[in-house]
Amino acid sequence: MAMEITQFLLAAQSADARIRTEAEANLRQFQEQNVPSFLLSLSVELANNEKPTESRTLAGIVLKNSLDAKDAVTKEHLARQWMAIDISIISQIKDLLLRTLGSPVSEARHTSAQVIAKIASIDIPRKQWTGLIGSLLNNMTQRDSPAGLKQSTLETLGYVCEEISHQDLGQDEVNNVLTAVVQGMNLAENSPDVRLAATRALYNALEFAQTNFENEMERNYIMKMVCETALSKEVDIRQAAFECLASIASRYYEVLEPYMQALFELTSNAVKGDEEAVALQAIEFWSSICDEEIELQEFESGESGDSVPHSRFIEKALTSLVPMLLETLLKQEENLDQDDNIWNIAMAGGTCLELVARTVGDAILPLVMPFVEANIVKPDWHCREAATFAFGSIIEGPTIEQLSGLVHAGLDFLLRLMKDENNHVKDTTAWTLSRIFEFLHHPARGFSVISPDNLPRVVEVLLEGTKDAPNVAEKVCCAIYHLCQGYEEAGTSSSLFTPYVPAIIECLLSTASRPDGDDSRLRSTAYESVNAVVRCSNIVETSQIIVQLLPVIMNKLSQTLELQIVSSDDKEKQGDLQASFCGVLQVIIQKLSSVEETKRFILEAADQIMLLFLRVFACRSSTVHEEAMLAIGALAYATGSHFEKYLPELYKYLEMGLQNFEEYQVCAITVGVVGDICRALDDKALQYCDGIMNHLMKDLSSEALHRSVKPPIFSVFGDIALAIGEHFEKYTPYAVQMMQGAAELCARMDSSANDDELLEYGNQLKCSIFEAYSGILQGFKNSKPHVMLPYAQHILQFVELVLRETNRDDSVTNAAVAALGDVADVLGPNIKPLFGDLAFIDAFLQECLQSDDEQLRTTAAWTLERIRRIMES
Repeated sequence: MAMEITQFLLAAQSADARIRTEAEANLRQFQEQNVPSFLLSLSVELANNEKPTESRTLAGIVLKNSLDAKDAVTKEHLARQWMAIDISIISQIKDLLLRTLGSPVSEARHTSAQVIAKIASIDIPRKQWTGLIGSLLNNMTQRDSPAGLKQSTLETLGYVCEEISHQDLGQDEVNNVLTAVVQGMNLAENSPDVRLAATRALYNALEFAQTNFENEMERNYIMKMVCETALSKEVDIRQAAFECLASIASRYYEVLEPYMQALFELTSNAVKGDEEAVALQAIEFWSSICDEEIELQEFESGESGDSVPHSRFIEKALTSLVPMLLETLLKQEENLDQDDNIWNIAMAGGTCLELVARTVGDAILPLVMPFVEANIVKPDWHCREAATFAFGSIIEGPTIEQLSGLVHAGLDFLLRLMKDENNHVKDTTAWTLSRIFEFLHHPARGFSVISPDNLPRVVEVLLEGTKDAPNVAEKVCCAIYHLCQGYEEAGTSSSLFTPYVPAIIECLLSTASRPDGDDSRLRSTAYESVNAVVRCSNIVETSQIIVQLLPVIMNKLSQTLELQIVSSDDKEKQGDLQASFCGVLQVIIQKLSSVEETKRFILEAADQIMLLFLRVFACRSSTVHEEAMLAIGALAYATGSHFEKYLPELYKYLEMGLQNFEEYQVCAITVGVVGDICRALDDKALQYCDGIMNHLMKDLSSEALHRSVKPPIFSVFGDIALAIGEHFEKYTPYAVQMMQGAAELCARMDSSANDDELLEYGNQLKCSIFEAYSGILQGFKNSKPHVMLPYAQHILQFVELVLRETNRDDSVTNAAVAALGDVADVLGPNIKPLFGDLAFIDAFLQECLQSDDEQLRTTAAWTLERIRRIMES
């Protein structure tokens, strides 16, 4: 039974906090006492044209939030709550919502459209509310349907398509939806509001239109309507039409050939002369084409199967497309604060130019370099900035041979531009230098634009640049980061860099301490660059410098613990600083402990370092928690069995991390650190394993924990088993049961599904299961191998299942082959009868022996030898 709730809804929007709080409490109490009545009352309020707009709108928002949430666990709970409501009440709610689509109040119509889509997302996949699409289409076909009803119906169709999967509708329904939507775009028959709603609905419905785009006649009609709509006199309709074109470029690239000449003219005119919102979408069309062609080229360079034909649209349009994009670079906005998050036509043009360079490679150079050379010396700063932006945008794509000469010739000029009078020019120049160092400075691979002759000047200019405005200094720090990165694993070449390390570290620490360091991410970028200097420097030559840096950073971290915290901003700043310092300490610990000569410095300072980390944990900031946890993992690796003395104090924080489902990244990192600690302590970790395994089991069983945390937990089972050996026996039945359940989940996953996230998760899960089996098997090898005999058949079946998959990731292959070898190595002749289809396994391993991956070849050879030893016994 519905209740009168108007006054509560109005009071919940009161300017008086006391009235507002009381009303919110009343609404919450009603919801908790009787969910069905609460949702029905909200629907009645939303549908009643006599009620105030304010109460109706809030009723719709509360109703929507009672059906959906961003958090996956809450979303699932709300869906189950809806499904449990009596069908008669559900029918009333749905009828009221559909009726509201015809309301004269636009806010009510709009909110109702959103709520209908949320209900559809729950009901349609379960084959409930099968009449929804028919009801909505009926609104469109009825004679004399009001424009408001048509507009809200189209809006609803768009939202529904956004919420459900293309597999949830039959082809007849898809055809009818597309017909209604495309007819709604018709200029002659509909108002601007209706046409805008129709065009936006088409954008969401394109995912459903695969069959329609395969039919030439239907495709021609859809493309004709979209192109005509892109010429509408209303800006927002034109923008929506170009959004559709960009989506079509991504989804239906293979059928675009007949339309490309018209699409070039359409997009070109929009870029050159339309409003910025429209021009941005026109550029996005070409960026989408680039994305498709880059992906096609990657397929071509790999295994070419029955892939989409590569039409080389970018190559064909190049001589017209590139000049058009270069012109956009000259359209910078005046007096604009330097903010990388601002998206304007110049930024969009530069991004598209980057993609074009990656698509066509060397062919872009003769089209861009004359623009660069002509504009870089002009007195107008717009020209100089555009020239630098153009040059920076084409650094990735062309070959090293073609680029290196141009960069060598232009590097000195770019370094001089770092003294330009204009902030925009310096900002873009620093960004360009950063990209040059990122892509063209790799001594370890045998090429670099940096030489003993130009390095002193490069370092001098960069160090001076860190004193510039925050936005420029932040880009300079990025350039220093990539300059250092190039010397990682560069052998003797890194000695060239060594003399500059002290000055660079001193300069970066000074930059990070600037009062304006919060601007443009300057402080955090400076510390990330310190990390790069430490990580990439030659340890033999720079050990003393890094040893001296250790107490400096420890002191800075200690000072953050004394900061006065009086506001949330203070707390956030403290957290950011602590995260940065913990990050630097982690890199220092890893660097100094990487060679025996300097490891003692970490061992000597370990007590003080650990005390700092424990005090940081007491601040309870999740960001810091992550960084401090990672640093503790590095310290455990460095100190080995000596780490045992820290566990009594640390353990409670490990428990907190393992139970932190809400900030699941913290949980994931803690899981990894538990593995680091167990590997460091071996059987000294035993006394803590009951508690740790208990938490890990709860984590795996929890629906509230983000799924990405679960694969690392299986890997940690392997770490724990290796650490405590035969003592893992009591956990084995429970751990293996979880692993078998995860293996069954992997078996049910469709490896051919077009869901990259799900495939990636499946790969991580398979790898971690194999790593867990390998660790557990090797843990029992020298004491109780028989413990794993009952599980051998399941392991081999899972290995074979995975190895028979066609779309298999290399990391999964490696892990599966290793686990197969571990089964044979540890269980020996006992499992000879289980190797039934030896021909398949033998052929597969022979194939692995021909792989380009050296690690896989080595693992496969070892596994083959172990299996043959069993078969010959």
